[in-house]
Formats: sequence, structure tokens, C-alpha cells
Amino acid sequence: MTVLDTRPVPAPAPAPAPYKWRWAALAVILAGSVMELLDATVTNIAGPTMRGDLGGGVSLIQWLGAAYTLAMTAGLLTGGRLGDIVGRKRMFLIGMIGFTVGSLLCALAFSPETIIAARVVQGLFGAAMIPQGLGLMKEMFPAKELAVAMGLFGPVLGLSAVGGPILAGALTSVDWRLIFLINLPIGAVAALAALRFLPASRPAGGVRLDLPGALLACAGTVLMVFPLVQGGEHGWPAWAFCMMAASGAVFVAFATYEKRRAARGGDPLVAPSLFRKRAFVSGMATGTIYFAAFTGFLLAIGLYTQLGLEYSPLKAALTGVPSSLGMIAGMGLAQAARRHGRKVLLAGAIVMALGVVGVIAAASPGVTPWQLAPALAVTGLGSGLVMSPYFGIVMAAVEPGETGSASGALTALQQVGGALGVALLGTVYFGTASVEITLWVAAGMIAATFAVGLLLPKEAREDANVAH
Repeated sequence: MTVLDTRPVPAPAPAPAPYKWRWAALAVILAGSVMELLDATVTNIAGPTMRGDLGGGVSLIQWLGAAYTLAMTAGLLTGGRLGDIVGRKRMFLIGMIGFTVGSLLCALAFSPETIIAARVVQGLFGAAMIPQGLGLMKEMFPAKELAVAMGLFGPVLGLSAVGGPILAGALTSVDWRLIFLINLPIGAVAALAALRFLPASRPAGGVRLDLPGALLACAGTVLMVFPLVQGGEHGWPAWAFCMMAASGAVFVAFATYEKRRAARGGDPLVAPSLFRKRAFVSGMATGTIYFAAFTGFLLAIGLYTQLGLEYSPLKAALTGVPSSLGMIAGMGLAQAARRHGRKVLLAGAIVMALGVVGVIAAASPGVTPWQLAPALAVTGLGSGLVMSPYFGIVMAAVEPGETGSASGALTALQQVGGALGVALLGTVYFGTASVEITLWVAAGMIAATFAVGLLLPKEAREDANVAH
């Protein structure tokens, strides 16, 4: 005989209330992202002036950007994991305070060596701060509000992309040290606000730091980028080619170590299973080439307008505004056409290449910013069409359990590509003294982006949340 249980069924536990100060906390996270974005690009405008003041060889301009992105890459591989281990709020505060101190060190630099060291400090602490944002947002916001919160990053970072170079140009025209000193009051207020408004997250138990893996990845990246930056200045000696060859061996050692660590039940920086997915591997190759081409293109335009056309820093910054506006428009178009997935990215590569060719056609000794504007706007438009769907397309092939590892790898890859672009196209520019040759190399890299992009999945994943 069946006995019916007549006891009342307990009501389901109510969902936890959204964090009270979530929107104030989001403003703090956005402030950190804006600070990092601006300092990642200001040396494209301020670099020639900084070199004129501090001295050093032509490679100093490249190292101002490459040192920052290399340090950011090395830190990103461990920054997110450290947030899991010691708590995201604590790591965000450490990153914000350290980034602000690094900015002060940049402003106080008195030689090429000290400014490069200070940029490394900025990059390392920026990498401690930036990865915490997405995790904190997922803790604070309910699912319906999270999409709105994520959507605010586009307009805010877009405005920063437009206004940042203009601000950098204006401040550099007075004193380049101001572009770093301005971070001090912003960083101090943001740190105090983070202390007050960010939620205290509990460290995740059982998570361990993969320090050997991080060191191997960092060593491989440095061995690749260092000879590209310094080799041309020293006449391409044998050690430059030996270092580049060694970087390949180190990356093989990294992949082998990560595979063995995962097999032993450890916590690898990058899930080895990702490298068995053709879509993810082709996505890494596509992203490396694209971010190298775009970052190198921005550097080449900054050098050409200031060193070649003798524009002031402010005039050079204003010259680049059409590119930023075009990128914002391209991202908007890509969102409207996101159902077309890979086709949007491939179309963007074609448009971007046409824009670069247009800049080559317009380049002449007496060219004005207005004459360069149409081609620069087209280049930015194509870049936005590539960048907007990229992360979602690559993440389409990733399993749910691999999402965190894949997101970290792609974010780090963005920095590696930027460092390579600065090193490669900067070397071509200073080695040939020709912006046309430099831009043809960039156009070739964009064509390679298109070719490798044909291997990507056709569709994007709608819920691919990657910090970029």
C-alpha cells in the first residue's frame, strides 16, 4: 500500500537579492578599464616626444608599448587565477593601487631604462586588476541586468577610444608627464570607491597557481618579441634569430607541461583540450595576426604623422579620430548583422585592407588630416567589423567547462598580438623610413587574417563574455 506524504512541500529558497551597490561598483570597474585602455595607447601619440626628452634609440618608441603589453600578457595568465585564490576585490585593489603607483613612476622617469621599467610595473598591475571585473559583475548582477551592465562597456570604451588620444595629444603638447600624472587622482578616488563599493568575494577553495606554466609562457613571449624590437637596431645579429627560434621551443615546452599538469589533476593556465579544437587554434592564429596588424597600424600612423609630417601631438591625435569613430560604427553594424557570424568578420578584413590601401594612396609630403580622414575611417570601420564578432565566433567551439581558460587565453593573446604588431611594424618603419612599405606589410597581415579566418566556425556564440 502506498502511503501518501501529506506534509506541505517546502517553498523553494528565494533567489539572493542583487548586490545593493552593484551600479556604483560597476562604475569603479569601468574606471579601471578606461585607465588601462588609455595607458595602453597613449604612447602611440606621446612616444616621439618622450624619446626626444629621455633620449635612447628608435626602439624606445616601440618598447614604450611593447613593455606594457608584454607585462600585461604575463600578468593576465595569472591575474584571473589569483583573483580566485585570494579574492577578486582584494586583487582589484592591489591592481588599481599598483597601476597608480606605476603611473607615478612613469611620470618621474628620467631615462629610457626607467620609463620602460615603469611601463612594466603598469602592465603587471593592470593585469592584476582587469581580469577581476567580469567575475565581480557575475557575482553582483542578476542574469537580466548582467547583459545591460556588459553592454555599457561598449559605449564607455568607445568614447575612451575617441577622447583618449585627443586628451593625450593635448597633455603631451604641454608636458608628456601629465598623461601619467592624471592617473594619480583618478586612481586614488577609484581605489577608495573600490574599497567601499566592491563586494567582498570569498576565495575559491582548492585552486592552485600554475607558476611554472606562467613563467614558460612569459619566457616564450619575451624571446619572440625582444629580437623583433632590438634586432633591427643592431643589424639583425645571429642572437636575434636564435632567440626567435628558442621561443618556439619554449612554447612547445609550455604546451607539454600544461598537458602533463592537467593529466596529474592540476590546474593548468590553459586547458590542453582547447588545442585539440581546430576552431580554437585557428581563432588564436586569426586573432594574433589581426591584433598585430591593427596595433601596428596605429603605431605607424602615429609615427608617420609626427615624424614624417611633423604634426604636433595634438594634431596627430585628432588625425586618428576618424579611425576611432569608424571602429565604433563598425561594432554597431557588426551587432546588427551578428547572425551572419564569420561572414561579418571576413567582410571586415576586406574593408580594413581597403582602408589601409586608401591611406597608402593618400600619403604624400603635404597631406592634411582631412585628406587622410576617409581612408582612416574605412580602416576603423573594417576593424570594428572584425573585432566585434571575433570572440563570440572563437568561443562557439568551446565547451562550458573550458570557457574560463579559453577567455583568459584569448585576452592574453590580444596583448601578445599587440606587442608583436608594435615590434614588427615599428621595426619595418624605422628600418625603411617608408610609411608606404610599412602599411603594405600591414595590408598583407590583414589579408592573412582573412585567409586564416576562413577556418573559423561560421556561427558565433551569443553568450561569449570575454573581457577585451
